[in-house]
Amino acid sequence: MSNFDAVRKNIIVGDSRNEELYNRIFVVSAYGGVTDLLLEHKKTGKPGVYALFAGAENRWAWGDDLTRLEKSLTDINLSYFSDLSLRHQADQFILDRVEGVRECLIDLQRLCSYGHFQLSQHLIKVREMLAGVGEAHSAFNTALRLQSEGINARFIDLTGWRESERLAMDEKLKRSLASVDLTRELPICTGYTQCKEGLIETFDRGYSEMTFSRIAVVTGAREAIIHKEFHLSSADPKIVDPAKVVTLGRTNYDVADQLANLGMEAIHPRAARGLCSEGIDLRIKNSFEPDHPGTLITGGYQAKTPQTDIVTGKKSVMAVSVFDQNAPSIAEIEKTFLDLTSRFRVHRINRESNANTLTFYLSATLKQAKRIVNELGSDFPGAEISLQKVAVVAAIGSSLDVNNVLIASLVAFDQESIQVLAAHQTMRDVEVQFILDSEQFDHAVRLLHALLIEGRPNDSEAVAA
Repeated sequence: MSNFDAVRKNIIVGDSRNEELYNRIFVVSAYGGVTDLLLEHKKTGKPGVYALFAGAENRWAWGDDLTRLEKSLTDINLSYFSDLSLRHQADQFILDRVEGVRECLIDLQRLCSYGHFQLSQHLIKVREMLAGVGEAHSAFNTALRLQSEGINARFIDLTGWRESERLAMDEKLKRSLASVDLTRELPICTGYTQCKEGLIETFDRGYSEMTFSRIAVVTGAREAIIHKEFHLSSADPKIVDPAKVVTLGRTNYDVADQLANLGMEAIHPRAARGLCSEGIDLRIKNSFEPDHPGTLITGGYQAKTPQTDIVTGKKSVMAVSVFDQNAPSIAEIEKTFLDLTSRFRVHRINRESNANTLTFYLSATLKQAKRIVNELGSDFPGAEISLQKVAVVAAIGSSLDVNNVLIASLVAFDQESIQVLAAHQTMRDVEVQFILDSEQFDHAVRLLHALLIEGRPNDSEAVAA
């Protein structure tokens, strides 16, 4: 969204003329980095307004951060609008939102200074409100720019700003779009939707995909398209030679779920579920290559011949293992483990267990993992608990020959002196995972890509160069 000229040229307008511009609905995210400033940095964990407000180490630090945020948002407007009157409208819109947030947080802080009210009970609502600011800023600006060019764009604010009624998500979307004439209006919707289900609590920062998915479902869309900065490819071109990486032509929602589990942002599994159940195809396109058909994701697709479509993974994963000779307590440890990962908002990539040992592979910071280890140590003082940084490398495909992939990969790793700490294969033939030392991640990805994808014939539908 930060590169509006490319978005306008490649996605919204392109070669479309008059009525060709319409019969589409756009769901937009915040500008790059804005949600990090509002909540916390997605990768480094650096606190934003929300984290400072929730942390309460400095009672008013969040207010100074909100002022800096306000400056960042108006600076975006400055780069976005050359016309003074348009920029004034954009500034007034976002300043009203930010100052409204400031007043709300001051009042909430004052209220919670009394013992009858606990701040912790309201933090999820604060996070929702702040997340919506970034989405509203981006959607409002997009609609305003398009209107200035004579396109009948319409800003659809789903964030619940100053609304008293809290509806179920589908009902909220239906009501918000009911008066829109899709044949002559172009709705620009916020990626965040305030609703009874509480998207932040369930999806945290994956909420825009859920809004996108449910809009497609409630409107009966023919196709849903996600525009990204990259193609969905056989491997990360920053790791594997780009000349050897191929764009995935077709795959299914099962593969998309496995990618999401490893942090590859195709689409959240819960968002994909609605599209799949309604038979709505999903297409992933590169925003900067508008003529490329991208990747088509459908419900029942399988490659004609068994093959690996993607080699991917996660370089930094925290493996937390609990060994307890008192075997009956393993079930209790697992329940506590699940509660802790939910409380600390940590994603569980995989788990393994035997008679007396339970291991979880977590997408977490070292700080989060240590907090989980400390909590487990307090709850189960007789257990041996270890924490290790590892990597997960996975071979994924819509029609995967898992036995051959497993055996061939283990042989290749052995020949390259790459130690395999664990290997995971399920009865569903879609993925094989290997747990390795994190320092071996790039080498392992290149090795498996060469072994499983390069130099062998591919289903032209499944993998297209």
